[in-house]
Amino acid sequence: MAQKDLYEVLGVSRDASEAEIKKAFRHRARELHPDVNKAPDAEDQFKELNEAYDVLSDPQKRAQYDRFGTIPGAAGAGGPYGGVNIDFEDLFGGGFGGMGDIFSTFFGGAAAGGGRQVRKDGRDMGVGVRISLKEAATGEKKEIVYDRLAPCPDCDGTGLGPDGKEVTCPECDGRGRVVTVQHTFLGDMQSATTCPKCHGTGTIIEDPCPECEGQGRVPDRQRVSVEIPKGIRDGQQLRIAGYGEAGMQGAPAGDLIVTVRINPDEFFERDGDNLHCKLVVPMVQAALGADIEIDGIYEDEKVVVTIPEGCQNNQVVRVKGYGMPRLKSDNRGDLFAHIDVEIPKKLSKRQRELLEQLAEDMGEDVNDEKRSPLQKLRDIFE
Repeated sequence: MAQKDLYEVLGVSRDASEAEIKKAFRHRARELHPDVNKAPDAEDQFKELNEAYDVLSDPQKRAQYDRFGTIPGAAGAGGPYGGVNIDFEDLFGGGFGGMGDIFSTFFGGAAAGGGRQVRKDGRDMGVGVRISLKEAATGEKKEIVYDRLAPCPDCDGTGLGPDGKEVTCPECDGRGRVVTVQHTFLGDMQSATTCPKCHGTGTIIEDPCPECEGQGRVPDRQRVSVEIPKGIRDGQQLRIAGYGEAGMQGAPAGDLIVTVRINPDEFFERDGDNLHCKLVVPMVQAALGADIEIDGIYEDEKVVVTIPEGCQNNQVVRVKGYGMPRLKSDNRGDLFAHIDVEIPKKLSKRQRELLEQLAEDMGEDVNDEKRSPLQKLRDIFE
């Protein structure tokens, strides 16, 4: 791909508009898709075409390519979906993993041979978006780029050409089904099947739109901004009405189902609306008590954890109101700090003397005989 001009791959000029790039891609994809093109290298050519469209359909990637002549994301960064970490899921039979699958569905909807009834309503589609725990706390607006069958821009989704019109199917007289009679030795046998001409709709289009071949929808790359509310939990779903698969010839479109997945955080662990963290506390502060300041879940937020006098290892200290925000509420959960009392591995001579004096005052026996001569000599020099 790096040795080929992406504009030549799509067959457009370098000053082509976004609409011209989309139209050129659709026309070339129809010619090269393996479902219709049986050439041995059709699949490779289609992938090449799709990679070119990935770059030229994105304003930022196209600008970089025009300036430097390189393909953004060629080494694995970014990719065709704008750098947003998304997973495609087949929710309700309507998810898609790429433009190749979209075209396969498009060709199937256009042909629908064998008397099979055509589904006119668009299906729901599903994508999974990954965010950080901090983004889940603050709420984010994410732009999702995905492939779908979208309303045809040339006919506004009607499927009609310039002089097109929808008429009653002459094959079935608008019933959507045809009755055939078979003469057998047992007598005449009647059977009703889906009309092969209108595929069960009861109508056909005279002079269909050449861009969508009368479907009213075309494969396209869609961009949509998704408002992720603060406090959302892992696995919760957001429904965006009308952004799934477009319906045929103006039929209702499906919805886009966005499943939000939250990546693990390095410091906090979530439990419902509460947060848990591990806090290392020096043994003196644990014994005497102290106020320790840590970073909260929000940027620039500081949380004071009050360590009680005589705090024990693995003790849990609760700080109210510093957990995750509750969904659709101004309230927050709590923060639980799990204390890990830190015992120093090395002591100065003065520190050891103080601890030995403390042990004596508390009536504790300290075995000094186990200390090596080298350790004792180091204490003398210190």
